[in-house]
Amino acid sequence: MAEKNKPGNNFILQAGILAAAGIISRIIGLLYRSPLDSIIGEIGLGYYQSAYSYYTIVLLISSYSIPAAVSKVIAQKLGVKEYRNAHRVFLCAMLYVLVVGGAASLFLFFGAGLFVEEAAVPVLRILAPTVFIYGILGVLRGYFQAHKSMVQTSVSQILEQIANAAVSIGAAYLLVTITMGTVAQPDDMAERARRGIYGAMGSAMGTGAGVFVALLFMSGMYALNRKTIHRRIEKDRHSNVESYGSIIRTITCVVTPFILSTAVYNLNSSVNTKIYTDIYTGIRQLDSVAIMEKWGIFSGKALTISNIPIAFASAMASAMLPSVAQLTAAGKVDETCRRIGVAVKTTMLISIPSAVGLFVLARPVTKLIFPSSTADSLDQAGMLLMTLSLSVVFYALSTLSSTVLQGLGRLNTPIINAGIALVIQTLAAFGLLLFTELDLYSIAIAVTLYSGIMCVLNQWAVRRAVGYRQEIMGTFVKPAFAALVMGIAAWLVYEGLYIWCGSMVIAVIPAMLVAVAVYFVTLILDKGVTEEELRAMPKGYLIVRAARKIKLL
Repeated sequence: MAEKNKPGNNFILQAGILAAAGIISRIIGLLYRSPLDSIIGEIGLGYYQSAYSYYTIVLLISSYSIPAAVSKVIAQKLGVKEYRNAHRVFLCAMLYVLVVGGAASLFLFFGAGLFVEEAAVPVLRILAPTVFIYGILGVLRGYFQAHKSMVQTSVSQILEQIANAAVSIGAAYLLVTITMGTVAQPDDMAERARRGIYGAMGSAMGTGAGVFVALLFMSGMYALNRKTIHRRIEKDRHSNVESYGSIIRTITCVVTPFILSTAVYNLNSSVNTKIYTDIYTGIRQLDSVAIMEKWGIFSGKALTISNIPIAFASAMASAMLPSVAQLTAAGKVDETCRRIGVAVKTTMLISIPSAVGLFVLARPVTKLIFPSSTADSLDQAGMLLMTLSLSVVFYALSTLSSTVLQGLGRLNTPIINAGIALVIQTLAAFGLLLFTELDLYSIAIAVTLYSGIMCVLNQWAVRRAVGYRQEIMGTFVKPAFAALVMGIAAWLVYEGLYIWCGSMVIAVIPAMLVAVAVYFVTLILDKGVTEEELRAMPKGYLIVRAARKIKLL
């Protein structure tokens, strides 16, 4: 496990490790979506995403916030070298997830019919045991994160996605082949729906298999560190040994706000699924299978792609939480504000150009990831991705600020802010769907509105909590200018190559490479980032070395 005095224990570096793993995991997730899409079709993606959204709700309420909550409580104990109490927190957290996760899995399995339409019930039931497994995995991840060691979590995320991809494709292929005799797309709509259901069931098996493989890996990592852990406990001379009952109460008091905050924060996805695939369909009397196919394009393609850059913000939040909790407990307000500022700027340096890149290259990026998409599907997914692009920046900021507020002890604030944003976005989604012809774009606009409101409310709350003020020019203005120059360059390169070769896939890859180079060159020339900030980034010394060679620094 990482020690506090090691140079590698910089939270930006740890966030970079976790972000790299998160991005690799999401890329793996996207790469397998293409062959999976060709097996189960957009209807299958729709059924899977519909079941997955309700699985996510139960997971959020029972287990999803466990890594962050465990990390916060254990980090506070480690900060004062109470190793015995830290390990007791770990054991009590494990007991908590065994009880709560087990109950949640049973509820989801037997109550599946309460959430989704009958066709998607088998998919949701296959996902149900994963809630229980994830809880145990979450405690182990939170334990290592509290020690400011993100490598174990990072590797487990990659292994999880590899297993998920392999089993999803394999299981979907077998189930579709056994039941349909072929993976070819049938002409009959009822047969396409049947194919989609079995394909979605196979994909759900992959989700569970991935979490189980990650659990095996994290269990192995804990076993390898067990002797070190017990040696620390034996050397602990603190007389204040908390009772298990007291620790359970502490965990419950910390976990509950974390759960509510995370659940409400992510509830908009399930609310939007219900609004579009159920309520909207009923009011307008639309064909449910056709609606599910369109929902597969939005949630399975456009929304999935837009979530990739947010992995960095999520990683930054996970890496920051133990530090903010320890600094807050020690009363070091100035250092807390400094770290928040560094984290926000680093996140914006990635999120702003990502949003611009997705807007400019939306259609070719979608084609790159989903090469088997039809022309109509590609056009719709590309336009939806352009509509969602701004939400990348808002979600990155709101994800980071929610975790900062939790680390500062303002556990209820993100819940209130998420609730306000959810009400407004739900009213907006209803209004746009019922009184305009925007259809799926109504949901994309509502998602962007939700993330924007959360961003503003959270930033205001952090400012009130610690008097924190974010520097504007270097954090937002200069990265936005560099991203604008990057976007123009990327569009020109892509359009020129596309005219020359006629292939979106061939044209988009050089355009993306040029975009990255133009962005960093513009940013450095405009003094939007300092050499010190570059060096603080993961592998930042390579960027500095390259910049020196071409006389940028």
